[in-house]
Amino acid sequence: MDKLESMRLFVRVAELGNFSAVAQQLGVARSVVTRQVAALETQLGAKLLARSTRRVSLTGAGAIYLEKCRVILNLVEVAETGLAQERQTLRGQIRLSLPLAFSQRHLAPLLMRFASLHPEVSLDMDFSDRRSNLIQEGIDMAVRISTRLEPGDVARRLGTARLAIYASPDYLARHGEPRHPQELIHHEGLAYTLGPRPQRWAFVIDGRTEMVPIRSRLQANNGDVLLQAAALGMGLVCEPVFMAEPWLGNGQLVEILKDFAQPELGIHAVLPGNRHVPHRLRVLLDFLAEGLQSEAARAALH
Repeated sequence: MDKLESMRLFVRVAELGNFSAVAQQLGVARSVVTRQVAALETQLGAKLLARSTRRVSLTGAGAIYLEKCRVILNLVEVAETGLAQERQTLRGQIRLSLPLAFSQRHLAPLLMRFASLHPEVSLDMDFSDRRSNLIQEGIDMAVRISTRLEPGDVARRLGTARLAIYASPDYLARHGEPRHPQELIHHEGLAYTLGPRPQRWAFVIDGRTEMVPIRSRLQANNGDVLLQAAALGMGLVCEPVFMAEPWLGNGQLVEILKDFAQPELGIHAVLPGNRHVPHRLRVLLDFLAEGLQSEAARAALH
């Protein structure tokens, strides 16, 4: 029995609470996972997991052993990473969860360049605006764009983006241009439903951040759809500048309420909190941060 591999399997099962989920992630039969964990328990002479029909949970001995396993496996990865650094060749897989529109515009070119520079690194990229569970899905890094992170998130800021309010010239000609955020309640707002408060937009008014209510008949979980609706004169939209840039360039949308800033969006790389960060991932983080903060990228994001 490969002790280290059995320990890795045990840690995965403990984190996911399910043998089948681990087997699916690894592309092996469920019986392979259960046999290895059972063999580990036999060798240790202790029950590590309590099985039920739906999921497994840690025993007292299992909880203690889990923490020891994490320490040992992290040390092994650090040792292996040290050797890889000495060879100066990055290798291995990096699984990424990436926001759709921003990644298409700004991250995809950087990631393709990184892949070309490091041919022994494999990038597994999931482009989606859903909020993935890094530990359960085995993801090494997620990029999240938000004014705030969740408690407990382990993150590195890669850059910033600016929010603004947009409308079409046709809409403004028909309904007038609001001069203060409080006037938004008299206009049609286009709400982004993946935000924390889709029916309220944040503004800095007299030095304080205030949540201003909007009325909204059209809502969507896709920013490009909302921008298209705004360009058709169906209402006002609140989106990052990097999303609206093409519509501004051709004159289909204009920025309004410029005198009232909105809270800055942070572009964050979020990492699983229970793992050692491998060298290949640290190099990728540095590469993305440098790329996003370059002069060209900064102009596009702001």
